[in-house]
Amino acid sequence: MSAGVTEPVFEAPWHAQAFALAVHLNEQGAFSWPDWAEVFGAVLAEHGLAKELDGGDDYFLAWVTALERICAQKGLAEAAVLADLKARWEAAYLSTPHGAPVKLSDPV
Repeated sequence: MSAGVTEPVFEAPWHAQAFALAVHLNEQGAFSWPDWAEVFGAVLAEHGLAKELDGGDDYFLAWVTALERICAQKGLAEAAVLADLKARWEAAYLSTPHGAPVKLSDPV
C-alpha cells in the first residue's frame, strides 16, 4: 500500500450504519456498553462464530441481530414490529430493479 492511502474501515456502507446506530443508542443512554457487549457476545455464540471474524457480513449480521435483541429487551421496539419491518425491507429490496432506489411499502 502506498503512503497516504487508507483502506475503508468498513467493507460496506450498511456495516458503518449498523455500527453507528449502536454507538448512537449507547450515547443516548438506551443501553450501556457492557449490556451491549453481553448481548452481542451471546449472539456471536449462538451463531457459532468461533472463527476469527474480520468485520465482514457475518460479523455485522450478528451485530444487527444483537441490535434487534437489545432494542426489544430495553423496550425500544417490539420484536414483532422489528421482524415485520425487516421482512418488508427484504421484500422491497428483492423486488427492486438493480440501481433503482428501494422503497418500503406501507405496513399491511
